[in-house]
Amino acid sequence: MKQTEGAQSTLKLNRKTMLFIAALLLGILLLAGVLTQIVPRGAYQTDAQGAIINGSYARLAGERLPFWRVFTAPFEIFLSGDAFTGVAILLFILLVGGTFLILERTRVISYLMAVIVKRFSKRKYLLLCVMSLVCMLLGSVVGIFEESVTLVPLAAAIALALGWDSLTGLGLSLVCVAMGYSAATFNPFNVGIVQSMAGLPLFSGLGFRLLVFAGFYAVTVSFLLLHAKRVEKNPRASLTYESDQALRVRFAGGAEEGLAESGALARAAKTFAGCISGVLLCAALSFAVQMLPAVPGVIKSLAGYLPMAGMALLFALGGILAGRRAGLRGRALAGTFWQGVKTVLPIAPLIIFVMSITYILKQGRIIDTILHACYENVKGFSPFAALMAILALVVALEFFIGSGSAKAFLIMPILLPLADMLAVTRQSVTIAFSLGDGICNILYPTSGVMIIAIGLIDVSYGKFLRWSWKLFLALFALSAALLWLAQRIGY
Repeated sequence: MKQTEGAQSTLKLNRKTMLFIAALLLGILLLAGVLTQIVPRGAYQTDAQGAIINGSYARLAGERLPFWRVFTAPFEIFLSGDAFTGVAILLFILLVGGTFLILERTRVISYLMAVIVKRFSKRKYLLLCVMSLVCMLLGSVVGIFEESVTLVPLAAAIALALGWDSLTGLGLSLVCVAMGYSAATFNPFNVGIVQSMAGLPLFSGLGFRLLVFAGFYAVTVSFLLLHAKRVEKNPRASLTYESDQALRVRFAGGAEEGLAESGALARAAKTFAGCISGVLLCAALSFAVQMLPAVPGVIKSLAGYLPMAGMALLFALGGILAGRRAGLRGRALAGTFWQGVKTVLPIAPLIIFVMSITYILKQGRIIDTILHACYENVKGFSPFAALMAILALVVALEFFIGSGSAKAFLIMPILLPLADMLAVTRQSVTIAFSLGDGICNILYPTSGVMIIAIGLIDVSYGKFLRWSWKLFLALFALSAALLWLAQRIGY
């Protein structure tokens, strides 16, 4: 079978975008360093489980963090407790790069696109709605987020083959997963953990959360449908029209040839799909472990990484096996994989910068001080205003702390007693936390997953914001309406 090793790869990172984001993250890192020199140091006491004890905040004596450690932070983080998570994410992304290039070079991607286009050419909008729903359910039910990076180039290829643009593909994958994560139903991380800390029955209040999910799905899929139809009617209306042209020609040509040689490619595609289906088993196992009350916390924590580890290994294994079945073997297979790894390697420094920002704030011992100041300013609020303040606090912390679990352990021990004093139900606090945590997962430049995703489809951060700001605005407005309703009905 003929290969396309000499052709230019569609897997590439926009150098200007990477440099811009690197400069932006460096500026934020320097700002974090400045804050450690201005904001007073302070800390809350914590219990045996690491949860904050309300009312225990105290200023800390001693010297401030030396500013020069801002420049050593990118190296220090590999000696910190966050090193495992950072290295896991980096390895995950490198595996994605190598695997995707194998799938592209062997035209497995082209074959998959050809099959999908042939099957759904007259039902493309139904496909958009179904893909959106499935990806939102992955975030809402299972708690998948970082793992969705593997879906971005595949969804972009599908969108291009159906006459849309790469931004539509980004919306069908990462954006939908993030919005599902925000509209959480059984998500063990931003519902299970928060409800456990609030003393609520696990996954109670499901009816209202289903309403939240329905609202988020309606807004998100409407946004994607309108955008897809506008691009289909006038391709030049797309912000990525120029950068998508080469991809459109490449996928269109490969599709026809792929179907002509469908035997080996069909077997390769089935092999890849079979491996990817194993990820659902990993996610189900992780979910089950999280829900069992008798399982030790350490094991639950490790089980949280199972979907990401399973996605990385099974995605890579599926790509390598599919490559072999499609005719790529030996040094050619290894060389293609390595070339894909090198292509996404420039993302690594950006992830390190993102981790360094949080590390500096923690080492400077100012996060608790900022949190305490917010707590003091919320005391006199009305119930609805308090809910909105909680949402705003989670949105603000998301800029520095991406992990929903970390934010929960940081702020819920303070917010829950405050909510009781302000006549705000703990179920409403859970909803406010989930909404704030999920929406901003892909909004800020400190989101490593978002940076990786837009880099994989050659979209700048500025174009991403110009495309998505209306969606974010609509979802924040919907969130406010839902919190008002939750307060009114005493949810």
